[in-house]
Amino acid sequence: MILTSGENGRNAMGNTKFAALLGAVLLALVPACAAGKPQLGGIKLPPGFSISVYSDAVPGARSLAQSPRGIVYVGSMEAGKVYALVDKDKDGRADQVFTIASGLRSPNGVAWRDGSLYVAEISRILRFDGIDDHLANPPKPVVVTDAYPKDGHHGWKFIRFGPDGKLYVPVGAPCNICEPGDPYASITRIDPKDPKGGKPEIVARGIRNTVGFDWQPKTGVLWFTDNGRDMMGDDLPPDELNRAPKTGLHFGFPYCHGGDLPDPELGKKRPCSELTPPAIKLGPHVARIDMRFYTGTMFPRRYRGQIFIDEHGSWNRSEKIGYRVTLVRVEGDRAVSYEPFAEGWLSGGRVSGRPVDVEVMPDGALLVSDDDAGAVYRIAWAAPRKGA
Repeated sequence: MILTSGENGRNAMGNTKFAALLGAVLLALVPACAAGKPQLGGIKLPPGFSISVYSDAVPGARSLAQSPRGIVYVGSMEAGKVYALVDKDKDGRADQVFTIASGLRSPNGVAWRDGSLYVAEISRILRFDGIDDHLANPPKPVVVTDAYPKDGHHGWKFIRFGPDGKLYVPVGAPCNICEPGDPYASITRIDPKDPKGGKPEIVARGIRNTVGFDWQPKTGVLWFTDNGRDMMGDDLPPDELNRAPKTGLHFGFPYCHGGDLPDPELGKKRPCSELTPPAIKLGPHVARIDMRFYTGTMFPRRYRGQIFIDEHGSWNRSEKIGYRVTLVRVEGDRAVSYEPFAEGWLSGGRVSGRPVDVEVMPDGALLVSDDDAGAVYRIAWAAPRKGA
């Protein structure tokens, strides 16, 4: 883990207090799946929606991907494993759970393409060919690229294929606040068919740590979330939802936060006016993780084409917030509102779950992973009865 970076080898954390709190964040990242089964009795959803357990046998469940057969693949972090969930009888609950890889280094990200599962470790991308047919006896993975930094700090990766067929891979900043240089604090992409090993190309800069992105269905424009820096108090800076209509944009880190808040340490080096502001500001320190445009038809029309975001929950705050799934409504190329959708994993200061990823299923249901409970949930819609 890199704790220092930037000019003259200055302490990259910028605050000795951060070291004292570092243990707290690491503990918060460790799945507590052994503590008990998922607790959904207190989860609040809009009228007409229900939530159920899709699987409660996936320790450290993080990123989700699915094959055309409906097999759901799940990455993890501390567990070091990748799982496959199979719903054989199509009743909305997985009947089988296979561990298709173990002993990996934070295999958070998973993505599916052309019959293969791609898995992101911290410094490399692996590919499991024909995995749908070999869940009980997985093939040895192929190394697509090992060109990424080995730093563990913000090193875990979300991955996803873009409309251009390229695999998009973020590289988080190796610090709380610093000037780390390329390829850190960026989103990159590789050509997975590149025989030279997939050399990363930087698509966007100034991104402290994104663990979720998607492309707007009608426009093909990339949107992504970003976690704001720590140690600026309970309410600053905001986390962000960003929009990247072209490559080469800079989204502020480490100089400007939320589009209009200069960094107290590095803000004088580059004004906010030179940098790309977020599409919308999210809650401070909510640790939003993944996001997904809703492309299904199960949910009512007012949810179609809108963005669901997981908020993993705060650690750098005196009073906890987050621990929920939120909804950002979009009109054209603008994000116009930000509101709760599923909440209740935080109640009276007690945490019973930490949402991580969302995935739209073929039937339109929404899967939500929870690395704290070691579970994947299924949110579905059924029209409310008249008079209910």
